[in-house]
Amino acid sequence: MATLNITYDGMSADVPVELERPVTDDDVRRIATELVRSGGVPGMHLTGLSNEAFRYFVVDRFRGARGEERIYLRPKVPFGAR
Repeated sequence: MATLNITYDGMSADVPVELERPVTDDDVRRIATELVRSGGVPGMHLTGLSNEAFRYFVVDRFRGARGEERIYLRPKVPFGAR
């Protein structure tokens, strides 16, 4: 189990995701797009989200204090700007 943090349009939310294998940055962007479209991210239900919405976003990966995986999807600019 990993926690995916998505920052978009000034909002940020954590969502648990079950990953069966290591995922690429493009996989993270695709997973995030589907989660946001489907309402799977608290406060970010955007059904019309473009396939390219996260194209230039940065993917950061960290391990938590107990070894849990944390993945951050964020814009290259501060404050969640588009």
